[in-house]
Amino acid sequence: MSGAIAVLQGRTGSMEKQRRRLESELKVFSSWSPALPAAPVEAEPRRVLHLLTNSVPHTGSGYARRTHSILTAQQEAGWETLAATRLGYPVQIGALTAKKRDIVDGVRYERILPGHISSTMDGRLQQQASALLTIAREFRPSVIHTTTHFVNGLVVREVANALEVPWVYEVRGQLADTWASSRDEAARSSERYELFTARESDVMHSADLVVTLGESMKRNITALGVPDHKILISPNAVGGSYLEPPLGHRDARQALGLDPNALYMGTVSSLVGYEGLDDLVTAFALLAPRLPKLKLVLVGDGTAAPGLKDQVERLGLSDRTIFTGRVRPEQARLFHLALDVFVVPRKDSAVTQAVTPLKPVEALASARPVVASDLDALREIVQDGVNGRMAKAEDPERLAEVLLELLDDEGLRRRMGIAGREYVLATRTWQANAQAYGQAYETLASNYRRRVS
Repeated sequence: MSGAIAVLQGRTGSMEKQRRRLESELKVFSSWSPALPAAPVEAEPRRVLHLLTNSVPHTGSGYARRTHSILTAQQEAGWETLAATRLGYPVQIGALTAKKRDIVDGVRYERILPGHISSTMDGRLQQQASALLTIAREFRPSVIHTTTHFVNGLVVREVANALEVPWVYEVRGQLADTWASSRDEAARSSERYELFTARESDVMHSADLVVTLGESMKRNITALGVPDHKILISPNAVGGSYLEPPLGHRDARQALGLDPNALYMGTVSSLVGYEGLDDLVTAFALLAPRLPKLKLVLVGDGTAAPGLKDQVERLGLSDRTIFTGRVRPEQARLFHLALDVFVVPRKDSAVTQAVTPLKPVEALASARPVVASDLDALREIVQDGVNGRMAKAEDPERLAEVLLELLDDEGLRRRMGIAGREYVLATRTWQANAQAYGQAYETLASNYRRRVS
């Protein structure tokens, strides 16, 4: 980052603007934080304010859906919630006529949409912090909750300090590693990566509570020196229609217009490189001659989609592969139910070893067996031989062998599906997560009042 700025020193015009932009970014990645005046309020009990990167109804990502599930469950548990999204969202993603407020399933989402947005990163975050403070002073929450990455934490930390209320930082991913995963190995020794990880660590240490998705991510957080007692695991979970008895394959396929007599394997996922879907296509090519009824279904979209379509065409499997593109949540649910086997063929990387995805949890709740790469984060979901199977990551031949065992045995698939649904309903529901959040919030608020009194 410093090197790029040095190269642009003395330049004029657009290069000077670029230098100012990079200087601001380096400032935020170093030690800068927003500045806010003290503004203590009398907090209302059982009120929580969330700051989000994005949300429904404008974004349908796993991040947005997890957040909406949490907010809905918290309200059902007796908490009053309010969610504010980042500065400029959703106008900056193309929703030019977006309103300043959306109410979805009774959950209120406030948009921070000023008439003018600063041209620098630190300027924008200062605007966001000031606007969030105004929202918070009116709402008077007893706790503020935000999620990765660290810029959200910087804003919420200062707003919480100004209000004199506790705050929570939810680590949903290792975004420095996600950034590095799309670059060569040198990225991990770069100034940007080192500053990124240092700022994440700083935000975690300063939060009153750190929430994360699973044991693998918790180990990474404790390795940074965050004490164990300060970390709460809130796993990806299910609710709503996933709690209802699942439809059979035939009914789901009929609703989607699929051949009821075919054999289907596939996934519902972002089509990106680290998901390893090229390995799934290779495994499909190995299985296709042996299983003439087998079809591959890839639900979702992303940067890897064009390459996957080319790969399928080269292998002569276009007529047996279904690319759906993005679908609505209710359609995604039907595709879960239509599959005989749900596959999570993730590559082996720092991100995939740590981050536990949502989609296989939904597949298990749908009573469908899951075949997954043998990675730490996925072992937290898939119990090999019980509710699915594990296969060595980045080994399409082994993946094909494991898939064949399940695709050849309908009774085994059924037994694993039943076991998977029982496991999820017993351990991974949004209702249970909301109860855990509520208990943690109450403890934070009580301890904070004692600390400042």
